[in-house]
Amino acid sequence: MAKDASTIDPITLQVIRGSIETIAEEMAHVLFRMSFSSIIRESEDLGAGLFDTEFNTLCESESTPMHIGSIPGYLHGIQDTLDDGEWYEGDVVVHNHPYHGSSHTPDLAIVIPIFHKGELVGYSANTAHHIDIGAATPGLIIDVPDVYAEGMLFAGTKLYRKGKRNETMWRFIRNNSRAARQLVDDIEAQISSARLGVKRFNELLDQYGKELVFGACNQLMDYSEKMLRQRIADIPDGEYRAEGWLDDDGRNRGQHLPVKVCVRVSGDTITVDLTGSAPQTPTAYNVPFEGSTKVAAFAAFRKLLLDTATSDTRVPSNQGSFRPIEVIAPKGSIFNPIAPASAEARFTQCNYMIDLIMKAMAPVLPEEIIAGSSASISFASYAGVRESGDYWVFLEVNEGAYGGRPKSDGPDAIDNLMANTRNNPLEDLAMHIPMICERYELRDDVMPGAGKYRGGIGVVKAQRMLTDGIITHESERHSNVPWGIFGGTEGAAGKCDIYNAVSNEPAQEMHSKFHGKEVRKDDVMAYYSPCGGGYGSPLERAPQKVLDDVLDGFCSAEHARDVYGVILNLEAETVDLAATQTRRKELEAVA
Repeated sequence: MAKDASTIDPITLQVIRGSIETIAEEMAHVLFRMSFSSIIRESEDLGAGLFDTEFNTLCESESTPMHIGSIPGYLHGIQDTLDDGEWYEGDVVVHNHPYHGSSHTPDLAIVIPIFHKGELVGYSANTAHHIDIGAATPGLIIDVPDVYAEGMLFAGTKLYRKGKRNETMWRFIRNNSRAARQLVDDIEAQISSARLGVKRFNELLDQYGKELVFGACNQLMDYSEKMLRQRIADIPDGEYRAEGWLDDDGRNRGQHLPVKVCVRVSGDTITVDLTGSAPQTPTAYNVPFEGSTKVAAFAAFRKLLLDTATSDTRVPSNQGSFRPIEVIAPKGSIFNPIAPASAEARFTQCNYMIDLIMKAMAPVLPEEIIAGSSASISFASYAGVRESGDYWVFLEVNEGAYGGRPKSDGPDAIDNLMANTRNNPLEDLAMHIPMICERYELRDDVMPGAGKYRGGIGVVKAQRMLTDGIITHESERHSNVPWGIFGGTEGAAGKCDIYNAVSNEPAQEMHSKFHGKEVRKDDVMAYYSPCGGGYGSPLERAPQKVLDDVLDGFCSAEHARDVYGVILNLEAETVDLAATQTRRKELEAVA
């Protein structure tokens, strides 16, 4: 395989770049259009791409960042566990083992080898989150003792061998899921997506030749690496630290889990050191190192240093953008557990780690970082049994909010940092699941962090069960409030209540994560996501923006006076500029 790409002219290079990126996007499009479960079809919790025989990422779909950079870990794990120990044309492999490179068990990868003229030249692969793989409770798990309680474990398992379907394995899958039809159909969609990648990449090789195509891919990886190294080199060498905590492990209530981040910048390389973070937990609240911990660090610095909105050029997402970053997490810690510890509920820890990385880098990257975001994810599993005796299972990701930014307010009610799944349409919910949405809007019980640019406002979503059932909920930041930065104030913590819509019983305040909660018909789970912190001094916020927030109900007139120093005439809907100037001087003097 050619390594020297220096002779490839820029036009041809961009044509090949566009071609492989289009292949990845087409793979993702086929996957979510063909899938049956809403977490893939609507939320697009997936990733797809092409990889060479050394498991380098050549291209990836622009899917949720939690999948970006994860598949090389799967490929290395498959190499160690592959059925027969060898790839054949027509093979299809499924893999999800967290101690062999996967992100976590519900994210099944489908990998198909790419043979060109009889030679193995690469892999077409995708990952997608499945609604039920037969774990201890429907959909999601938290309080379980080990990885074997997470459901079906696949390690280099061939669903097809030399093009022949392994019916025994397919029957095994059908017999071990509460949502077998959706699981099987979604895997079939993944296979169709990966097969399309094989077809399209072979067409590209036929058109341009293997040497030219892989020469271009190598040059593009080198370019991404060079661009990231240039950005890293602009950061002063040093150690940058931040720390915080996670609410609990889902079992041992009130016991915070410390998270410590040290970012070491040396020349054009970065090391993210998580030493000092909590030991691994006895529950599923651990993070697979290869498939999730490292991926979170990659995502953090791509956001910080290669953001498409702030960069002069768009840098391809490929293996090159991972090479300058090293990640350290001691064995036996929450970010690098030792088998057979369970590690399914791993997402909120990754998002919080990214938030801390941004906090650590604030002194040297003030124009790139943001204030504290919700930096969590509300991932809820609702399930029950129909009169027919069949299970129904629904997975839902609820939005959070960003912290204030260097030039604008934090976006409201949106996935943030490493999360980027779409919300599930309420119409889809009503059509397929015995639930109804009682409330879905911006939070009005708290205010976001104040600042020159305020924090984003979280969402409140209340879902009502129309049958008896089970709820499992994975979230974070009920006790750890998103921070303000550069004079901004902190945001607001999240909360979760369960109550019955037809009884007079008081609401039950839930922990940020709970497992297998039995609920009755007409019980409602209401989730309130955290609000982001503010960026910059509130006294520098444009008075008209404060007025707009008050008129929109995002801020009270008292808060405007006491925190922003803005005096309003609400009857006239105007700002008293003279009184505001005086009030701000008073607040500056106190500060």
